Amino acid sequence: MSWKTIAVLLVVALGLGGYFYYDTYWLVPAREKAESVKGRLWTVEPKDVEAITIKRAADTIRLKRVEGGWDMLEPVATKGDRGPIDEVITSLATARADREVASNPPKLAEFGLDPAAAEVRIEVKGRPEPLTLMVGAKSPTGAWVYAKEGGKPAVVTLSEVTARDVERPAADFRDKTVVAFDRKAVTGIDLDVDGQGFSLAADEPGKWRVTKPGPYRADAEAIGEFLDKLESAKAKEFAAAGTPPAQLGLDKPSRVTLWIGKDKDRASKTVSFGKVDAAKQGVYVTRGDAAGTMLAPDEVWKAVPKTVAAVRDKVVVPYAYDKAVRVEVESTRGLVRLDKDGATWKLTAPEALKADSSAVSNLLWKIRDLRATGFLGEGPADVARYLAKPEVTVRIWEEGAKEPKTLLVRAFSEKPGGTPAAVAAVAGQGPVMLVDGKAVADLSKGTADLRDRSIFPAFETAEVKRARLIGGGKVLVVDRSGENEWKVVEPSRGPAKEPRVSDVLIALKALRWKDIVSDKADDLARYGLDRPDLEVTLAKAGDAEVGTLLVGKREGDVTYVKLKSGPAIYAVEDKLVSDLRKAPSEIPG
Repeated sequence: MSWKTIAVLLVVALGLGGYFYYDTYWLVPAREKAESVKGRLWTVEPKDVEAITIKRAADTIRLKRVEGGWDMLEPVATKGDRGPIDEVITSLATARADREVASNPPKLAEFGLDPAAAEVRIEVKGRPEPLTLMVGAKSPTGAWVYAKEGGKPAVVTLSEVTARDVERPAADFRDKTVVAFDRKAVTGIDLDVDGQGFSLAADEPGKWRVTKPGPYRADAEAIGEFLDKLESAKAKEFAAAGTPPAQLGLDKPSRVTLWIGKDKDRASKTVSFGKVDAAKQGVYVTRGDAAGTMLAPDEVWKAVPKTVAAVRDKVVVPYAYDKAVRVEVESTRGLVRLDKDGATWKLTAPEALKADSSAVSNLLWKIRDLRATGFLGEGPADVARYLAKPEVTVRIWEEGAKEPKTLLVRAFSEKPGGTPAAVAAVAGQGPVMLVDGKAVADLSKGTADLRDRSIFPAFETAEVKRARLIGGGKVLVVDRSGENEWKVVEPSRGPAKEPRVSDVLIALKALRWKDIVSDKADDLARYGLDRPDLEVTLAKAGDAEVGTLLVGKREGDVTYVKLKSGPAIYAVEDKLVSDLRKAPSEIPG
């Protein structure tokens, strides 16, 4: 191929490439833009609109674009609501004429245009003169509205959406945020509610304390919920201008002042709360920097802390549940000591026994979740006054701590509101708190409550490869044949119902004794265990036995059982062994 041919091909390729680029990046966008503005009243883009005025018989709405949104200049000077304003701006700036109904009508009144229902004035960036539009009556079908561009004689029809846009009440365009703030930036709150004043401070986000009166620990969850409600609150409506404050309960309001930022950058925002309107499910509020009065959702007022007690931290004994390594409970039932043993717990006093981890966890949860319902005193002197003789003393050692946190509890002699109560406090600290009266019983745990009550040796269900059940002189043996499959191998081979086998394994894992009735071998006949009704054996791989349970006679709502390998005879709730009794007849098949 000669160099001339290559040169020609290169020129052709460059020409085609240039045309493709020109078509793709110039002609196509130009055609698309031309198509998008076809039929529009104006060839402007909504983003270029800088101001809009909608003049109606009852009022005039004037809006101006500002950095980050819009301001309303009329009928009140306030911040605008960007969402609905942008919606209307887009609708009006891109309005399309459907058809021309009269080129130069002698009587505009026939189209509702003299006077017009609304006059729209749109100021556009880069245009010296504003765009104007007169909007009149709707067509007989209601699908269109008559309109006329300023300076043009023709009357055209526009979508009735235009009529809805210019008829929207001024309140639609007002910012409905009750108070704008970032809750993470709030460093203080002053409250004056029904004449009671108190103050809160956050040393860091989410960690609050009461500073006046006080100092007290504060309830961060309650404060966070209040700030969430206030931050997201939107006005339901606006009170009519000129309404007397007394009529809305704002002559003597409750006030919430938020302090934003720190040091020299610290600023405040105050919201005043007036009367609750039960019918409208709202509360009247004003903001120092806002025009007019808003009706905010009443849930905002419900979240406002009304008293110091409402914002005080009601956790009786703060501690890290997962860091507890030793617990002592001293009550009328004696002293019990528990020590963490890896992932489980063990009893170390009054005797060394395996502990029931679930029961210990339940005790620790009850301590962790203990909450004050009221406050009786504040310091160590009040602790000595109210809890000189506690009924329950709980000591909790946390990982790495030399000294325990000591909780003191006793029943309260009075019944606030007719409900039994207890008094609780951390020894040597305070405050002294009222708590639920059940706390004394809930925390008075003895050895029998906290020791391990499981009967069958521990096992994982996936490790069990064989189960043998003997009852009524018959033997049933099932072997695991897959991850979740079992088969009968004795008395004859056949299928087994996997759910029924699983019920047996679960029943053995969950079996807990109610009482230890005997540990003497000569008592077997008395409890029907010399000739048990049922014998259940589990084995792992290689026929390594997990354990064998003997099920004896039933008396009332209990059944007597024992492990074949041990002397103790247990009473268990009969319902706990019901699946075991049914298993020999239900597993096959």
